[in-house]
Amino acid sequence: MASDKDTSAKDFYEDEKHLMKLCDFLRSSEGPPVREAIEMDKRVYYIKGEKLVNFMVEPKKGTKWPKDLPKFKSRSEVIAVCKNLCSRQFMHRSEKVAKGELEVSRVRDFDESAYFTWIYEGNKKISHLMTTCLIIGFLCCTCFPIWPNFLKVFVWYMSVSLLIFIFFLITFRALIFLFVWIIGYECWVLPNLFDEQLGFCESFVPVISIERTKEGQLMYRVGVFVAFFSFCYWAVTQPSEFDGFVKGQGDFIKDLYAGTLLSDVSQKDKENIDKPKMPSLEDLLKKLDSEDEEEKELSEEEAAEALLNSLVEDEDEAESDEE
Repeated sequence: MASDKDTSAKDFYEDEKHLMKLCDFLRSSEGPPVREAIEMDKRVYYIKGEKLVNFMVEPKKGTKWPKDLPKFKSRSEVIAVCKNLCSRQFMHRSEKVAKGELEVSRVRDFDESAYFTWIYEGNKKISHLMTTCLIIGFLCCTCFPIWPNFLKVFVWYMSVSLLIFIFFLITFRALIFLFVWIIGYECWVLPNLFDEQLGFCESFVPVISIERTKEGQLMYRVGVFVAFFSFCYWAVTQPSEFDGFVKGQGDFIKDLYAGTLLSDVSQKDKENIDKPKMPSLEDLLKKLDSEDEEEKELSEEEAAEALLNSLVEDEDEAESDEE
């Protein structure tokens, strides 16, 4: 047991289950920092052996070491466990070939001066679950035409509601930034919201950020202040146009959520709004008949024109013979 004094950390981590728990801790946010690189056309995470050993011997301040895992008392114990990690394929030794690029080393032994790439990725149950949900969601989207009508309406309203929320959120963030920037500060609500390099939870941290603006922007701030409030004054002093715009937007949103946005469309067209518009056989025959009639009319006109031209030529020849 981990609590027995006679059992050393080296012996404890001989068990593969305990070794996996140690790797789960080392690969978590509490573990040592790692770097990203490309190895065999795949993005991997690597760490230098010395940094890994230093962390395991003496974790950084504030690190919450798991209670069910014994701490290491010497560097020799850590090196022995790291060798065990390499032998059991939890990590492998790598060599740098270029900036941000690694290749698998032929040497397998653990060395503090070398670099080691993590192979262990932890419990994959959540990843498999997310992959399954993604596949099911994709199949549901491709089967959208055969969905029940109430589900189509629900998805429509949810999509439009999300778009309206994002529009107002972006507008709110921009207005807050503009008002605060005018007085000399840069203020962003949810500054990392649209950062594609961050995860979902990290995109909402921090909630707000405030920094002083760079020097030399005073004239720009004064210009934006004058332009913005001049536009606001113009909009307020134009009641007919501004009120009409506001009323139109309000009516649009009301019709959207009341289900009367397509009130001027027949019920048949509403039900078949998502179906492809394929012409029927009767429509195709009518189109062919109309094309034949047009060609016939054109041929008759060409014949009449040719006859008229021939008559004109005969008259010209007769006049030339008389002369």
